[in-house]
Amino acid sequence: MKKDKIVIYQVLPRLFGNKNSTRKPNGSLQENGSGKMADFTHKALESIKQLGATHIWYTGIIEHATQTEFKDQGIPADHPAVLKGIAGSPYAIKDYYDIAPALATQVDKRLTEFENLVNRSHQNDLGVILDFVPNHVARSYKSDSQPKDINDLGATDDQTLSFSPYNNFYYIPNTPFTPQFDTNDPEFGPYVEIPARVTGNDQFTPSPHINDWYETIKLNYGVDYQNGGKQHFDPIPDTWLKMRDILLYWADKKVDGFRCDMAEMVPVEFWNWVIQEVKKQYPEILFIAEVYDPNQYRNYLFQGKFDYLYDKVGLYDTLRAIVENRASTQSITHCWQSLDGITDRMLNFLENHDEQRIASDFFAREPQKAIPAMVVSSLLNTNPIMIYFGQEFGESGMDEEGFSGLDGRTTIFDYWSLDSIQRWSNGGKFDGGKLTNEEKNLYATYKQIVKIAATEKAISQGLFFDLMYVNPHSAHFDSNRQYAFLRKYKNQLLVVIANFSGETIETKLNIPQHAFDFLNLTPKEEYKTQELMSDTKETVTLSPHTPLTTSVGAYHSKVLKITLEK
Repeated sequence: MKKDKIVIYQVLPRLFGNKNSTRKPNGSLQENGSGKMADFTHKALESIKQLGATHIWYTGIIEHATQTEFKDQGIPADHPAVLKGIAGSPYAIKDYYDIAPALATQVDKRLTEFENLVNRSHQNDLGVILDFVPNHVARSYKSDSQPKDINDLGATDDQTLSFSPYNNFYYIPNTPFTPQFDTNDPEFGPYVEIPARVTGNDQFTPSPHINDWYETIKLNYGVDYQNGGKQHFDPIPDTWLKMRDILLYWADKKVDGFRCDMAEMVPVEFWNWVIQEVKKQYPEILFIAEVYDPNQYRNYLFQGKFDYLYDKVGLYDTLRAIVENRASTQSITHCWQSLDGITDRMLNFLENHDEQRIASDFFAREPQKAIPAMVVSSLLNTNPIMIYFGQEFGESGMDEEGFSGLDGRTTIFDYWSLDSIQRWSNGGKFDGGKLTNEEKNLYATYKQIVKIAATEKAISQGLFFDLMYVNPHSAHFDSNRQYAFLRKYKNQLLVVIANFSGETIETKLNIPQHAFDFLNLTPKEEYKTQELMSDTKETVTLSPHTPLTTSVGAYHSKVLKITLEK
């Protein structure tokens, strides 16, 4: 039996609950403050649930390298030369078995606070998703929280060998780490690493560039990249075993899923093995892969055993190009056709921590322009969808926070706070009391889209029929700026028309005989419909011979629900 549609709310705890509005560029923890796990109160989680979320992805929970010292707990600051930002990147993991101390109200009780966060999330019917960063760790990686029967990563490595299947890292023997930038710091002195370890983005050199992932070191899964990629998977590499133990550690903490960072940089054979190992004990746990190469999609789904993959280079890139008027809506058809039967295994989104905000000057500027894209992303198929915190309010990402710079993204590297989230939370009330009318209206629209996606079985479980091929460009349908499709479950039919243009359209939509046959539709001159986006009524004709006539507002969509005669 098919499950309900998954709706993931991605949030950066460091920013979410931060009530400090100083926002000093490159500000310290003391100056700019940090959100805490405790800020996800029952009221906060209830509000996220009300948006329609089924899962919450807490980004940046696991301890990562940072310039912040927690002296009382014996946690030193890391060398600034091999960090990105004052707060540090959540993807430069410092201890896979620990929690980022800045997120705790009481640092020495941070693991308990995390366990309480998981419990509160579950009490509000939200599954918990954590990042699993398998390809690389911080250059300062050292676990002080791992179980006593587990050796630390790299602790038993033979550093005289550039590669060994028994090593956890790759080395450049007898060679110091000499990146192409200054590593000296007035307080810390020069950064010293001998021998140099290979940088996370596969830079087998002691001298990575400033644009490389210089703050990380690559993990060794038994692939000898410098000798033709020869694989050493038997016996099972030590890194495989260590990473399995890490996943099971967090699964034991009742985590419901893992978003696996840069999964395609790790051999698919590892995923095949480890996901099955974890699911032996936790069969319902989700694995979501960040994979960007469409040629590898089926490999990571069917061989790698992932539940879902990012749909970034397909639907995201296409919808963004359409919103920016660089592509035709006809290209949406190519997107789902190119997936050839795996659309239900793709995670759709319009924002995440890597991408520029819709409302930024680098994207659409006006968040309303992406509403039709959100409708298509959410309603096209049965697959999961994701919203990035603040997206529902039109967060612009136009702050110049520090390391992140003015790039249209919300920083993951700096201590910061989001004005839109602060005004929505309104001192912990989460009543949206300080939002503008435009933000409230945008939120209501997002909430309605998610409600349709989550509650209409035609969306979560139904069939799909693309209408573009029978609606060529005409005075009544702009095949470059409108996209139309049908979804059906039992006797419920949804007619979806997304209007990417800045003008209201009076459309006459052709529905072919093929759709009537495929979906088992009953023609009728007058069907009373409920328009789900506006909760209004209208009457339409459903026939292969007479177009369905309706109007759709600028940058908006219609979802006409028809109860078919049996």
